[in-house]
Amino acid sequence: MSEDKLRDFLKTGKDWSTLRTSVPGVFVLKLPAYKASPTRLAVDLNPVGDDGNPKKRRVLILRSSADLDDFEKLFQHETLSKLLNMIDSVNPKAEVARRRKGEEVLEL
Repeated sequence: MSEDKLRDFLKTGKDWSTLRTSVPGVFVLKLPAYKASPTRLAVDLNPVGDDGNPKKRRVLILRSSADLDDFEKLFQHETLSKLLNMIDSVNPKAEVARRRKGEEVLEL
């Protein structure tokens, strides 16, 4: 991972834009300044399909390592897996997303 590339993205990237990383489904998101919070970067987790494009509109945004710790606890909870299996069995099948070309990638 290049800290220089992240600093440059923080300075020159557009608000709410994402930077693809070398890890499928892991993106860097530029958050705009809001009230007392300065412009900052966050990790945007969004699973990708076979075509390499994000599968979801809504994503999981992590702003700190404490956020990651909190979500790791949730992901490890056994009932979450059971709930998602039940949801999978009742939900209709979704369409496959199309692929985007020419995006910059941050090597992790």
